Amino acid sequence: MARYATALAGDPAATYSRVDLASRTGGADPHALVELLYGEAIRALTGAAWAIEHNDFRMKSERLTRATAILFALENGLDFERGGDVSRTLATLYRGLRSQVVEASIGNDPLPFRDAAAQLKEIADAWASVRH
Repeated sequence: MARYATALAGDPAATYSRVDLASRTGGADPHALVELLYGEAIRALTGAAWAIEHNDFRMKSERLTRATAILFALENGLDFERGGDVSRTLATLYRGLRSQVVEASIGNDPLPFRDAAAQLKEIADAWASVRH
């Protein structure tokens, strides 16, 4: 039997995540994409905490890599000319969260990841309230 979608033939959960993310980002406006990134980062951080609690170190690594990449993307997407002080404040927050995640990644304490997710959730909630 031929395999037509070899890139999608691996892990079913990973395949679903890629297809789901692609469907949510296709045609989304920049504000919706930021909201999506916040949600994905929060899920990655809480997933890392869960993975630590369940001794799933492969999952921990995957989730932390994802969270770090998203924090980089959020910072990279800031418009410092139009955003002014807000952009600078967010850049500082994203860098601080990234540093917290990287430093905590060598240990096995889920609390720093839950804390980072909670901080990001506050920003995400504020972003959503401004947007809606």
